[in-house]
Amino acid sequence: MSKKHTFQTEINQLLDLMIHSLYSNKEIFLRELVSNASDALDKLKYLTLTEEKFKNLDFNPRIDIKFDENKKTLSIIDNGIGMNEEDLINHLGTIAKSGTKSFLSSLSGDKKKDSALIGQFGVGFYSAFMVAEKIIVQTKKAGEDKAFAWISDGKGEYEITPCQKDSQGSEITLYLKDEDKNFASRWEIENIIKKYSEHIQFPIYLHYTHINYEGEGDKKTEKKEDKIEQINNAKAIWKIAKNELKEEDYKEFYKSFSHDNNDPIKWIHTKVEGNLEYTTLFFIPKNAPFDLYRVDYKSGIKLYVKRVFITDDDKELLPQYLRFIRGVIDSEDLPLNVSREILQQNKILSTIKSASTKKILNEIENLSKEEQQYKEFYTQFGKVLKEGLYSDFENKEKILELLRFDTTDKEMLSLKLYKENMPKDQKSIYYLIGENKDLLKASPILEKYAQKGYEVLLLSDEIDSFVMPNVGEYDKIAIKDASSKQALEELGLQEVDEKSKKDFEELCKSIKEILGEQIKEVTLSNTLQSPVALVGEEENAMMANLMRQMGQNPISMPKNLELNINHPIIQKINTMKNNEEFKGLIFLLFDSAKILESGNIQNTKDFTHRIYTLIQKTL
Repeated sequence: MSKKHTFQTEINQLLDLMIHSLYSNKEIFLRELVSNASDALDKLKYLTLTEEKFKNLDFNPRIDIKFDENKKTLSIIDNGIGMNEEDLINHLGTIAKSGTKSFLSSLSGDKKKDSALIGQFGVGFYSAFMVAEKIIVQTKKAGEDKAFAWISDGKGEYEITPCQKDSQGSEITLYLKDEDKNFASRWEIENIIKKYSEHIQFPIYLHYTHINYEGEGDKKTEKKEDKIEQINNAKAIWKIAKNELKEEDYKEFYKSFSHDNNDPIKWIHTKVEGNLEYTTLFFIPKNAPFDLYRVDYKSGIKLYVKRVFITDDDKELLPQYLRFIRGVIDSEDLPLNVSREILQQNKILSTIKSASTKKILNEIENLSKEEQQYKEFYTQFGKVLKEGLYSDFENKEKILELLRFDTTDKEMLSLKLYKENMPKDQKSIYYLIGENKDLLKASPILEKYAQKGYEVLLLSDEIDSFVMPNVGEYDKIAIKDASSKQALEELGLQEVDEKSKKDFEELCKSIKEILGEQIKEVTLSNTLQSPVALVGEEENAMMANLMRQMGQNPISMPKNLELNINHPIIQKINTMKNNEEFKGLIFLLFDSAKILESGNIQNTKDFTHRIYTLIQKTL
């Protein structure tokens, strides 16, 4: 009995986009459907080797493509795992994860870019509606008796009805739009498969009709012959020797594997033999995956055992800070029926993970020798690399070498170059953490370091407050918060003389009484250029960062308010009486120091009132 269903709201939006938008790269629909067919074959191949009820299944994995130029139809057929009625609803009518929402929210109006994102967001099946006015999916799940047909024109509804199908697997038939009938063509299909799916590891067969002409003139007759031709290489590229592969082979495999239309920046192809035998092929993408900073990010690594696909959903195959890496791990030593729980504690995988991490970091180090290319890489993935400072102690020093920092004088500076540029009397590497670079550059604290000719690292990534206070040192040089008492003491600047301390003693006392617990104490300086500055390191930065992640405001530790005794404003205020006008000016100075420090103040209403009062008095 036929049943009608309504698409999930997000899928309706997606289908509307597919059907009514003009894409410059429609051909990717075939890449997506072939990739889905390959995944279905992978899953059944695994079951035939691990599940008793499937071991006697006559399974010769393959993908077949058929077309009819007259009827304007194109069919993609696999004999893989197949789907039952529940699967059809879950996979073709609903998206459980937020891939569709993320895809829709990422659209920028650039159609070329939009079509390139389709596969990355896991919505590849729906790309078929770019070229089809109607789609029928006939499918039968392996090990089950019933077959079903899924039918839709992409206009808000789909229908599921029982159908007749002898073998397991799926047959997807596209009824092409008039303007896209060129996809029902032998040469078009061959070109697309060669471009995107050459290294799919299952054979792809194209069914076509070959026409021969016999005789001459009026006696010339047309003879049709049905033919089947394999149109892809069907080899696991990672198992092919490196010297037998060309750059284009790697690039084409990457695109079919990752659903990314861009070439990768680098690839790392490794074969290991000895106590352990395994092969890895990793790619460094040009652009960050859409879910890079999501907790439920999709792993970019597929695990195989003896070329049998095991999983693409294990986040432990590489460290989390390398989650942007795409690729394959193929082990000869793991058992085929290895479970996910066993994988997480498996010593073989742990060894592969450790060795692979070092290989990838070494390749990133090689990449860093190309300044412009590394800048592009670091813009995409620099923040993620920093996570390794607290999660991968084994490679901490290597990661530090790979990090780049903006400083008070330079951009994209490595710690190695920072150290080489340090004046002889500089004792530590100094950094300042804040919400953005502009605020940091305006910090009065930097005036002290500029006076000594010391560069300061300007850190404005959210993760900086979490990792940097715990780094400790680089190459035996201490790394310190530039606003800390310990760092400021190292500057060795001339202290305020006793006479000045006595001259400003009452002012300091009055300011402390007015500001109370908002500051720790009032100190004096003869090295600032600004009239005031808040000085003191962020205490318990790790806890503060965790509180921010939980949506709570961290407890703010009071800092010292430092006065520049040489500034005309401070010298003038030192002669004033402690009255309401005096208090208003003190609060203004304190708020100005807060703004320079963090870009915000607690009570903007009082601040603006004091500004207006001062303006009125001046006028």
